[in-house]
Amino acid sequence: MASNVIFWNLATSRKMPFHLRMKKLLKTAGLGKHIDPGSLTALKMHFGEAGTTGFISPLMVAPLVEFIRKAGGIPFLTDTNTLYTGERGESVSHHLRAEKHGFTPHVTGAPVIIADGLKSNNEREVPCPGVHFDTCFLAGDIVDADMLVTLNHFKGHDLAGFGGAIKNLGMGCATRKGKMQQHCGMGPLVNTDHCTGCKACVSVCQPGALQVLENGKIALDPEKCVGCAACLAACRHQGLTVNWKVDVRVFLERMAEYAAAVVATHKRPCLHVSFITHVSPGCDCTGFSDASICPDLGVAVSYDPVALDQACLDLVNQAPCLHPSRLPADILPGEDKFAAIHPHADGTHVLEHAQSLGMGTRQYELIRI
Repeated sequence: MASNVIFWNLATSRKMPFHLRMKKLLKTAGLGKHIDPGSLTALKMHFGEAGTTGFISPLMVAPLVEFIRKAGGIPFLTDTNTLYTGERGESVSHHLRAEKHGFTPHVTGAPVIIADGLKSNNEREVPCPGVHFDTCFLAGDIVDADMLVTLNHFKGHDLAGFGGAIKNLGMGCATRKGKMQQHCGMGPLVNTDHCTGCKACVSVCQPGALQVLENGKIALDPEKCVGCAACLAACRHQGLTVNWKVDVRVFLERMAEYAAAVVATHKRPCLHVSFITHVSPGCDCTGFSDASICPDLGVAVSYDPVALDQACLDLVNQAPCLHPSRLPADILPGEDKFAAIHPHADGTHVLEHAQSLGMGTRQYELIRI
């Protein structure tokens, strides 16, 4: 059975400006009836890495916050700390980056709370459906929230092919340990050429998987490593880095299983809101926003993240191609734009696996408002 995906093409007017159109979109989706008075409602989004400009604008987020508040909920904006080191690797710098990008209560109407805590230790271990994990590690404040709404910037991704609702759920709601599981299972990559022997990583490695050898370089015992990724945050010299060399299909399956686990932790239906704007070739984590590959298309919402991602992918592929961009010069509307940019990554596999987990369906009915 097909799932409903409600779509607005960003058209506005003097009588129906952006905030009223967004209100109509959310009202059509029936969001208000799922919000009980006093419900702590997490709006999971990406605040953008330093240097990016394509992330969802805080001005576009404000009408969603207002809608939830008027429905009786208590909304807060949230994200989790990154696996890689940077301005979003711990909560203090992450919060400051969000503020620099305009995500303040004065603009959006809601506070920012980093869901996995100061050093990604606010963690809940929950059952994980699928074939790769028995349990997964999710951000505590996302699990504890009374309701979850995802705000997704639909765009390309170097490893996943594209990123939308499933990626925002799976990778975006995981703690650093959970992100490590999805990317490489266990263990960081040791780069002895960069190691200074400072022992900062050793001091935070609770399982004792790291030690400094007689040559002053770090060594990893993979049998003891639990993949918590605390060492990645501690290392300031790139002596330990993420091992990104993972089979893409396996990575996508792991991400889908984490996404399914997130949805399963919430009794109320989770609404997913995808902004198909500034559709860049890469993620908002890259530190820059490359030229869009298609025009801004609109906002789509659904309670089914699989149907939503499929609909967004179809809308992007059907749209005109923009040049100059990373798209090949000979690509035509209707062809897979992300596959042309990232030929090593079949992003549709995440949709296949998520559907097999019972998370949703790739069949959808697009309802235009």
